[in-house]
Amino acid sequence: MIAKQKITPCLWFDGQAEQAAEFYISIFKNSKITDVSRYTEVGQEIHGGEPGSAMVVAFELNGQAFTGLNGGPTFKFSEAISFQIDCETQEEVDHFWNHLSEGGPVEAQQCGWVKDNFGVSWQVVPSILPELLGDPDREKAGRAMGAMLQMKKLDIAALKRAHAGD
Repeated sequence: MIAKQKITPCLWFDGQAEQAAEFYISIFKNSKITDVSRYTEVGQEIHGGEPGSAMVVAFELNGQAFTGLNGGPTFKFSEAISFQIDCETQEEVDHFWNHLSEGGPVEAQQCGWVKDNFGVSWQVVPSILPELLGDPDREKAGRAMGAMLQMKKLDIAALKRAHAGD
C-alpha cells in the first residue's frame, strides 16, 4: 500500500494548471502528472470551465504531491507562499534558477527568490546557507548575509568567500 501524503499544496491557476504541471515536471527529477480531472458540461453555468479542459491536475515533484486547480482569475499568487528548493551544489542552483526564471518577472529575482512565468515564487537555496548565516561568529555570518543580499541567484563560492572574509 502506498502511503498517502497528509498535506498537499493546492495551486490555483487561471486555466494554466496542466501547462504549469508539465513545466514543473520537466524541471524536477522523479516527477510526473498522476491524474487530470476535466470539466464536463454538467455544472458549466456554475464552474464556467470549457468541457474537456483540465479542472484539477495532480502531480508530483520529486515525490512531493501537488494539486493544480483551474479555478479562474479570482485569486493570484503572491510571495506570501513560496517553495524552497534545497540545493547541494552550484550546478543544482543554476539548474533550478535558470529553468524556473524562464519568462518570469526579473524584478522578482532577489536573494535566491525567483518567480516563475505562472506567478509561483520559489526559493533556490544552497544547503550550506543556513550554516553560513547561523555561524556563531556574527562577523562571518554578517559578511555572508551582506553578500547574499546583493545577489539574485545565489553563488555558493561567493557566499563562502564572503563568510571567510576573502
